[in-house]
Amino acid sequence: MIDEYLVRAIFASLITGVLLGFLSPLINMKRIAFLTHATFHSLLLGAILGMIVGLVTNNLELIFPISLVVVVITTLIIAKLELAGYSPDTSVGTMTGIVAGLTLLGFGVLYKVMASKPYFGLSESIVSYLTGEIFLTTFRDLWILTIGGGIALMLMLAFYRDFVYLSFDPEGLESHGGKPGLYLVILYLLVGAIAGLIVKTVGLITLQVLSVLPGAIGIRIAKNIRELVFISLSLTLIIQLFSVIFGYYSNIPPSGVATIILGIIYGGIISRRRE
Repeated sequence: MIDEYLVRAIFASLITGVLLGFLSPLINMKRIAFLTHATFHSLLLGAILGMIVGLVTNNLELIFPISLVVVVITTLIIAKLELAGYSPDTSVGTMTGIVAGLTLLGFGVLYKVMASKPYFGLSESIVSYLTGEIFLTTFRDLWILTIGGGIALMLMLAFYRDFVYLSFDPEGLESHGGKPGLYLVILYLLVGAIAGLIVKTVGLITLQVLSVLPGAIGIRIAKNIRELVFISLSLTLIIQLFSVIFGYYSNIPPSGVATIILGIIYGGIISRRRE
């Protein structure tokens, strides 16, 4: 008899694998891996704000929607800065610094709010947000992930070819009637929204790895875009499933397993290329 929470974890890992499998090549082709650092900080800020509001209102369910809103707003501002003429690194670096500062201030406010809630496990909440808690996925979490992930996937696939052209030849895309500015905003919006949707399952730390390394590995060995997407999608799905099953039997956090495996694969490919 398979445990019910394991089934939910497997479904969550499949949805996560599909979303990041398609997204990772776009992040690498557009060379916006640095954007994942901004999403990391903004999701942490959103979690802290959610905890503050949740403690005040006695409703910790607000952590997820608040963190999702914060990360989406952050990525949209970064996109607007880039469209205003700033380089991607400058845009991301500026927002990351601002968000990091707000996060520190948020911790200060949270500690004061916690003074009236002595039994609130801050360390446990932060650790679970950093490492993920896929085995604690509820039916409600799974529904939100399925519906939100389905919408994000359809939007991403609808504009996928435009995103590829945007990565390599934005001027050519515009000359053929495309709208590079709009596509950039949609792409950054998708990065933020997908990160906000899946952070509870994989954690902040592993999110950065899973959103970058599958595509980076694919770029190293693929001969064309289709192969790149296939490799990225296959890697994320297989590793996500393996890490959940391995974590179930070994009591090791699945997010850590996935991070280590991808790191070893990428390191091995780089080493072989240098020989």
